[in-house]
Amino acid sequence: MSLAEQTVVECVPSAPAKSTPLTESYTYHGPTPTASGPYILGVDEAGRGPVLGPLVYGVAYCPVAWKPQLDKLGFADSKTLTPSKRAELLRVLSSDPENLGWSVRVVSPQAISTGMLKVPPTNLNKQSQDATILLIREVLQRGIHLSEVYVDALGTTTTYETYLSSLFPGIQFTVTQKADSKFKIVGAASVAAKVTRDACLEGWSFEELQNIEADEEVFSREFGSGYPSDPKTQEWMKTALHPTFGFPSLVRFSWTTVKVMLDKYAHPVKWIDDAQESSVAAFGSGRGRDKDRTTVAKDLCLHSVDML
Repeated sequence: MSLAEQTVVECVPSAPAKSTPLTESYTYHGPTPTASGPYILGVDEAGRGPVLGPLVYGVAYCPVAWKPQLDKLGFADSKTLTPSKRAELLRVLSSDPENLGWSVRVVSPQAISTGMLKVPPTNLNKQSQDATILLIREVLQRGIHLSEVYVDALGTTTTYETYLSSLFPGIQFTVTQKADSKFKIVGAASVAAKVTRDACLEGWSFEELQNIEADEEVFSREFGSGYPSDPKTQEWMKTALHPTFGFPSLVRFSWTTVKVMLDKYAHPVKWIDDAQESSVAAFGSGRGRDKDRTTVAKDLCLHSVDML
């Protein structure tokens, strides 16, 4: 990491502290604006598609009456801005605490994977929805009166718009594609999310190396963009893969890319339980008076005291 990049990372208050591993999801709130409402709020995300790092949802909000000033600040879709411009705009977002507020929800790679791999799974759409609702709810709990909320979303938006409206009656919701380029307040949220995610990734502290003295860097920091299609990301994943222990927790294990690489390069694993069908069958082998008593119970001389 260059000195300039390190300086930017250290100036992002919504990123984990230096040398602190990102092991759990968390929410960061900037100072609560004090200007009179009602307020408009924008929602956007960064990191939905990458196989590396967290998914970050951001919100930004300001008084409806302050919208003309907001439009002059240069906020836009963060993907169209340089890293230095995004960092500058995050400072702008924090420069007027009377009128401007912002928050982020950082969803850790482990949380993403756990949700998607559990039974029944919580897919990425539901996790994204939960992050959005949590941020809106917590902004309201901070005493901000919201009248309009603009949400950047993919795919069909009318159902989601109706659902959000039912959860927060009295607030006018606009859910649309490319909202970060249509509404400056969503562009501001996009900047908050993108700068936070970049800082998380650039300053990543590997949980696996905590309390371990390593003479040399075990994991390269040449992550690339983090997207599965990026050759630099693919190369990093190949070098970071341990054939027995798999990938570090920076990686989202629920991505198909990861499964393919583990199948190809990692040691095959045979679970012991798979070969113990006979033990499983023993739990239902009773007959007659012992019909409801398993072989295991009989072997341990366990008897029912009475019927309930």
